Amino acid sequence: MANHGDSGKKSSENEVPTFNAENLQSNMKVVYYSRTFMSIIGGVIAGILGFTGLMGFVVYLLVMAITSVCLTARAGFSIHSYFDSWNRVLLDGFLGGLLSFVLFWTFAYDIVHIF
Repeated sequence: MANHGDSGKKSSENEVPTFNAENLQSNMKVVYYSRTFMSIIGGVIAGILGFTGLMGFVVYLLVMAITSVCLTARAGFSIHSYFDSWNRVLLDGFLGGLLSFVLFWTFAYDIVHIF
C-alpha cells in the first residue's frame, strides 16, 4: 500500500492531514481487489462445504471480517496513514463482494452437491 505522501515535515496535532489522491486511489483498488478475491474464495469454500441458507451468509461475514483484519494488519494498524477513514477499510466493497460470493457459492454448491 502506498503512504499518503508526507513531505518529511512533522505535523502538529491541529493540522488536517493531506492525502495524495493517486496513492489513496491505489490503496482503494487494493481493498476492492482483496475483497473481491476473498469473496470468490469464500464462496467456493462455502459451496464445497455445503453451507445453505443463513449459514452461508455467516461464512461471508466471517470472510469479510478476516479480510478487514488482514488489510488493517497490512497497513501496520495505522489506517490514517493510508486511508482517510476507517470506513474505507472496514466497509467499502462489502456489497460488491457479496454478489461475487453468492455467484461462486451457488456455482460451487451446484457442481459438488447437485451434479
